[in-house]
Amino acid sequence: MKNTKLFLWLVSLMLLSGCATVSTPLKEIESPISKSDQVTAQQLIAQHPATKNYKRKVAIARFSNESNYGRSLMTDQDYDRIGKQASDMLATQLITTNNFIVFERTDLSKIQREQAISGDAELIGVDALIVGSVTEFGRSTGGTTGFLSKTKVQTARAKVDARLVDVKTGQAFFSASGVGEASTESGEVAGFGSRAAYDATLNDRAISAAISDMLDSLVSSLDARPWQTDILEIQGNQVFISGGQRQGLKVGDTLQIMERGKAIKSQQTGFVINLPSTKVAEITVSAFFGDSANNEGSVCTLTSGSLAHKSYQNLYVEEVK
Repeated sequence: MKNTKLFLWLVSLMLLSGCATVSTPLKEIESPISKSDQVTAQQLIAQHPATKNYKRKVAIARFSNESNYGRSLMTDQDYDRIGKQASDMLATQLITTNNFIVFERTDLSKIQREQAISGDAELIGVDALIVGSVTEFGRSTGGTTGFLSKTKVQTARAKVDARLVDVKTGQAFFSASGVGEASTESGEVAGFGSRAAYDATLNDRAISAAISDMLDSLVSSLDARPWQTDILEIQGNQVFISGGQRQGLKVGDTLQIMERGKAIKSQQTGFVINLPSTKVAEITVSAFFGDSANNEGSVCTLTSGSLAHKSYQNLYVEEVK
């Protein structure tokens, strides 16, 4: 009789344990595409020529915490810790994509102090500034309680907004938002199981997920704008331009030289508007010089068009889309 009661108690405990399960086992699902078709697709991708990928120069100008999270409990310095964290995460993810050369602007005063000490006070110009903020951030705790069992769920949610700003005009030409969530679960039965205290890493994971959600739109917008650079000097049929291998240029790449249209001030808006640019020549990359992203350049050969009687200060180089 005692054995029977013990057996029934163990069975009940096992059933209650099932009620407190906090995750579903993963199931392997066979792909609907056959292995031979997958191999064929991979071979076609390998044969397809790689697309050109010229790296853009970007800088994160500001990333602040505009949410209400922690406003009444933290000092101003601690309060903006989330914004600084988001800025660092965005910079890391931009560098990881290998599509950008990222410059520091959030700690500009520190950089300028170091340059003053070293005697080199030059800052590199960028193609776009990124300005953003954490606009929403919050945490919640929930769960379920049953007979001899309970579960606890902690969730953090973050939303980030960012804008791309043209450094020449100061105009914001693109905006993007991203939302991210992170959660953790724990459960126990009859006093047995896992118990979760306050999980501070949820904040980090939620912000990181929000930035990842936003990053695709940000990268696509920058990639849609043609890569551009300036002309350093023209010597006969040789054209020296800024940018080299570290920005993705390769020997044999074809680029086009554009002449800026006349700048006219609009009577309607008050803005200075440039008339459409005109293509005047094509060049081919033949060699590189420089030893870092700050001083590298390319030697190009003029292959079509003419640069005679052209002021290269009014010219710029653009990728051929």
